[in-house]
Amino acid sequence: MKDMLVRLSELPNISLVEKELAEEKIIFRRPIAPEKSFVCDWVKEHFGQYWYNETEVAFSCHPVHCFIAQKENEILGFACYEVTAKNFFGPTGTKEGWRGKGIGRVLLIKSLMALKEMGYTYAIIGGVGPADFYKNTVQAVEIKNSEISVYQNMIRKNHE
Repeated sequence: MKDMLVRLSELPNISLVEKELAEEKIIFRRPIAPEKSFVCDWVKEHFGQYWYNETEVAFSCHPVHCFIAQKENEILGFACYEVTAKNFFGPTGTKEGWRGKGIGRVLLIKSLMALKEMGYTYAIIGGVGPADFYKNTVQAVEIKNSEISVYQNMIRKNHE
């Protein structure tokens, strides 16, 4: 999988989609320390051990380098940034059944805005799966020869 590069100076406005989702009682926020195990366990259940590990790192930062989407007491999605490498976005995911509503878009933009506020001009989206989502949402472009990335020598389970 390749990495992608996104320019942070002209991120799309998400206020309208965020407002529409708020009408469905879906809110977006940074989780706080007492929620660490709940958020990390949710990520592990829905997306696996690797993303659990990265999400756990997000809680070592202050403010937490993660955003969640929630409806009442249910987590619907998450997005982390600058957990595996400086200036990297990800991992991110939305719970099945909630995809296609704009949740991932809001989580992505909020995370990229946080990177911009940290002083970055560009951000790297690491090990991209759905490249079209990032191209269409934030005009991200593939980084040539980026298959060899920060994840190159990662220890993997035999079946992955």
